[in-house]
Amino acid sequence: MLLDPITLTRHGGPSLPARLIPARLTGWQRVTLRGTPWPTLRRDRTAHVTGAVLHLSATALARLKNFEEPPYLRRRVVVTTARGKTVAFAWIAPGATSRPWFPRPTPP
Repeated sequence: MLLDPITLTRHGGPSLPARLIPARLTGWQRVTLRGTPWPTLRRDRTAHVTGAVLHLSATALARLKNFEEPPYLRRRVVVTTARGKTVAFAWIAPGATSRPWFPRPTPP
């Protein structure tokens, strides 16, 4: 899921960042998408990714799909939140590298 509040607001709606629920995705690693500065996920049984889940309206989902797809495709995953395990969807693009991805620092 998009975690950057500015991008999430711009493409999903102004109320979305406040509704993010922290989550952990086990068995995946956040890596760089080949040929881009952007992240994607790659299977790695020894890793985990921290992120968030969000319950979306049909309108917000359509707006985010329009922004993410292609090359990202929604895949069903199981995440762990404070309430336990739950099914969620993650946008994952093919073309993952083995290089870990780290967000760029935001200027002061």
